Amino acid sequence: MSESREDAAWDALPSDWRDGLFLGRILTDEGPTPIVIRGGEAFDMSRVAPTASALVERGAWDGGQSLGEFDLGAVRLLSPVDLQCVKACGVTFAVSAIERVIEERARGDWSIATEIRGRLEARIGGSIRAVVPGSSEAAALKAALIEGGMWSQYLEVAIGPDAEVFTKSPVLSTVGAGADIGIRSDSDWNNPEPEVVLLADSRGKAVGATLGNDVNLRDFEGRSALLLGKAKDNNASCSLGPLVRLFDASFSMDDVRSAELRLHIEGEDGYRLDGASNMAEISRDPEDLLRQTMSEHQYPDGFVLFLGTLFAPVQDRDTANRGFTHKVGDRVTIESDKLGRLVNRVVTSKSAPAWEFGIGALMANLAQRGLLGAAH
Repeated sequence: MSESREDAAWDALPSDWRDGLFLGRILTDEGPTPIVIRGGEAFDMSRVAPTASALVERGAWDGGQSLGEFDLGAVRLLSPVDLQCVKACGVTFAVSAIERVIEERARGDWSIATEIRGRLEARIGGSIRAVVPGSSEAAALKAALIEGGMWSQYLEVAIGPDAEVFTKSPVLSTVGAGADIGIRSDSDWNNPEPEVVLLADSRGKAVGATLGNDVNLRDFEGRSALLLGKAKDNNASCSLGPLVRLFDASFSMDDVRSAELRLHIEGEDGYRLDGASNMAEISRDPEDLLRQTMSEHQYPDGFVLFLGTLFAPVQDRDTANRGFTHKVGDRVTIESDKLGRLVNRVVTSKSAPAWEFGIGALMANLAQRGLLGAAH
């Protein structure tokens, strides 16, 4: 397994978790096991459907073997998805678009980002962080960038008809709540990306949502958009959890649209950073992002979709005008009232537990347990 257990707080679930319906995966002595939590009680669903993907396709959450009152501290949570593809949308918030332009113009060099940011603010007569997509301020910014020779491919996906949709991680490579999360050892300008993540079935219908950290390497992507793969897909570089909250009477897509994400970073050096990302400010509706993801592709085992982030840290850490970058040992907490808390500790991708449990290993494990004939 690629997940390594860190102290996982018992209160990682939302305060109303006993009223909600949740899908997750835990590690048992036998192997990874899909669970459903309903009515405040956890159920082992492996004999109903052997994987979280198959359970979503089945579309019914009843049955299973009772595990009793759910105690997060007594189990090891894995990433709540298994065979689903891991997709992500970028530049879906105005601030994200602006910061990506800054990275691009700075060629990944943090030392000149402040100067570029200041120049842009001077052009539009205010803080570029306050620009709302589609507003007169956004139009003025676009005109200013074009006039100054600073039109960007990032603004094209922020303002144009086509959203940015990319593959974040291979199947089964994501880590869960309490796991170490990795950044490349050769990156020196990076940050977490707290996001709401939709879980969709093979038809592209969203069935629920969870929290995710789409770790961002600003130096790599800033040097060239063609380095997106290196910037985004590294060992342990994607976390999901703690559980997927399934849509029901207590939670809907409208809750996703209005969700506020809170971010807290606590460094071993005493550094503290707090931020927030409000989904109400997203430029594109989540349903539109789902449609664009599915427009000319199929995902027979379903997929998860990161919806993007408003968070782009510029608060200095050690050096004036350098802004934020991670250090090994940072504790990153992402939380939202309806989705709970996702906590991970930052390490380098080289030092994170190696990802060794892939599709072949999962199939062998399920076969050994006699689960491959379980209902789909």
